Amino acid sequence: MNIETKCVNAIRVLSADTVQKAKSGHPGMPLGAAPTAYELWAHHMNHNPKNPAWVNRDRFVLSSGHASAMLYSLLHLFGYGLTIDDMKNFRQENSLTPGHPEYGHTIGVEATTGPLGSGIGMAVGMAMAEAHLAAKFNKPEFPIVDHYTFVMCGDGCLMEGISSESLSLAGTLGLSKLIVLYDSNRISIEGSTDIAFTENVQQRVAAFGFQTLTVEDGNNLDEIGAAIEAAKADKIHPSFITVKTHIGYGSPKQDSASSHGEPLGEENVIALKKFLNWDKPEETFNIPADVYEHYREVSDKGAQVESQWQKLFDEYAKKFPDDKKIWDEYHTPIDAEKLLHDENFWHVDDKPQATRASSGNVIAYLKNIMPNLIGGSADLGPSNKTVMKDAGDFGKDNYAGRNLHFGVREFAMSAACNGLYLHGGLKPYCATFFVFSDYLKPMMRLASLMKIPVTYIFTHDSIGVGEDGPTHEPIEQLAMFRAQPNLNVFRAADATETAAGWYLAVTSKETPTALILTRQNLPQLAGSSKDALKGGYVISEAAGDCAGILIATGSEVSTAIDAQTELAKENIFVRVVSMPCQEIFEQQSDEYKEQILPKKIRARVAVEAAANYGWGSYVGLDGATVTMSGFGASAPAGVLFKKFGFTKENVANVMKSVIEKL
Repeated sequence: MNIETKCVNAIRVLSADTVQKAKSGHPGMPLGAAPTAYELWAHHMNHNPKNPAWVNRDRFVLSSGHASAMLYSLLHLFGYGLTIDDMKNFRQENSLTPGHPEYGHTIGVEATTGPLGSGIGMAVGMAMAEAHLAAKFNKPEFPIVDHYTFVMCGDGCLMEGISSESLSLAGTLGLSKLIVLYDSNRISIEGSTDIAFTENVQQRVAAFGFQTLTVEDGNNLDEIGAAIEAAKADKIHPSFITVKTHIGYGSPKQDSASSHGEPLGEENVIALKKFLNWDKPEETFNIPADVYEHYREVSDKGAQVESQWQKLFDEYAKKFPDDKKIWDEYHTPIDAEKLLHDENFWHVDDKPQATRASSGNVIAYLKNIMPNLIGGSADLGPSNKTVMKDAGDFGKDNYAGRNLHFGVREFAMSAACNGLYLHGGLKPYCATFFVFSDYLKPMMRLASLMKIPVTYIFTHDSIGVGEDGPTHEPIEQLAMFRAQPNLNVFRAADATETAAGWYLAVTSKETPTALILTRQNLPQLAGSSKDALKGGYVISEAAGDCAGILIATGSEVSTAIDAQTELAKENIFVRVVSMPCQEIFEQQSDEYKEQILPKKIRARVAVEAAANYGWGSYVGLDGATVTMSGFGASAPAGVLFKKFGFTKENVANVMKSVIEKL
């Protein structure tokens, strides 16, 4: 057995032992895909285990996240810091080897994957980032940004709709440094893929604009290597390599669905090792010294490649100091304190304005002080007000453009933005109508899990959409996103609060932000202020002894203030609290929260043109809500707000009824 075959088999036996000890996991793909993974990592991928954060490393995303045992085996063998004890703690509490790869938790993991197809979408974003930064910074003879994005996927990833969206986008953009490795073993959990997946995948991907290649023997390192080099040689198209493999290769469960998601069994693991001619097959976690030595030698080559790049970069910095300064701006967080006191950032006009338009004004300002701000919309840029003037359109003819056009691909858009951020150096945003946020939810959830501060812009935020009707009027989406951990959901009442939402978004270090914005014009409110940064604040104080509190968000804040005025005519004095972001408000001190919502004032009414789910903790058992109990309707916005009770008269009457009950 030559050393390379032995190193491939080391990935196999280590993965099998890891899953078997945990009595949980997915051994099938690691056994089949180990040769592809080894060949790629050892001979075609620039990476340095001694510096996993090297900016010009090739990226590797395991879209089939269930095959994490293979990725952890690679990280262990290549010297990324995972120990044998870490492998033995696979899927156990507080281990560095959780069931699916987690970004920020395990060194060397480029993205959190698990939901199938998600890794493909994020890899597309990473490839977009590489293309953009290369266009911005590279000079003749100084290719300081020059790396590939590799993503390994399986049948399940390619069944998910996100793969089609993402690969279609990648082909359209001509991302030639994106290389997809398709582990084609034709088995899924329920059995042969023939029961549900018989399409010609390569023809589909070719139609998207990919170069397609096939490796007939997934155990042939030379064939795999030749395909990867052929992919690299194509400078026009992204590449898709189908590698035909056997799930559970070498074990008694080879080519069976049962090898996918359950341990092989101790006897079958021993049989696997015997098939592979592994020394001492009865022993577990037994990796020979010569295997470790070979992996060390291969890893050292990566350090040498980085060293050569560093010399190039140092020379670049001396020759192009202005570009080096901009490079540092791209890779340094915005100065939060400076932005907080930037009068131009907070400047607003007095005229009524839709918060989507206010957001557009903020983007126009941020564009000039954040050179790494990049983003776009799912074919709704003019409506979302997200187009940056004079910033250029990102595309195969101009990767330097900062305006991204995702087409009607919301799912792929949110995945790509995750990838843009994960790559490093860029601050991405994306946008669509709020009702279509359902299409973004899975990838927004991963952003929250990964603690990456992507910004999501959702306009047309309520029944204020009007004539388009209930299909376009979000009702339950606010509650859905408020239920998601580590996501700031910010629904602004006017231009000042919109600026506050953007401030929180661009200064956030580990929390994504969803900006919820109106289609219709809103008045600029006298009491609106930077206090919105606290998530909730008194926007209009009671004119006398406070008998109750109106809590509102977004377009309903002005209605609540108008209701306050109506009540005052009857000598009923209430406070109005604007609460653009419940999540930020909950992070404030108990003293502050008591100051804004005193417990002794039990007469409370929440006003929001959305479902009432989640408002109970603020209004209590004695309070009430003016909210939506069903879907909207098709009519002008003003008619709908009246129809569903979002008027100053109705809000005032509801508050009076609560006060009378108490």
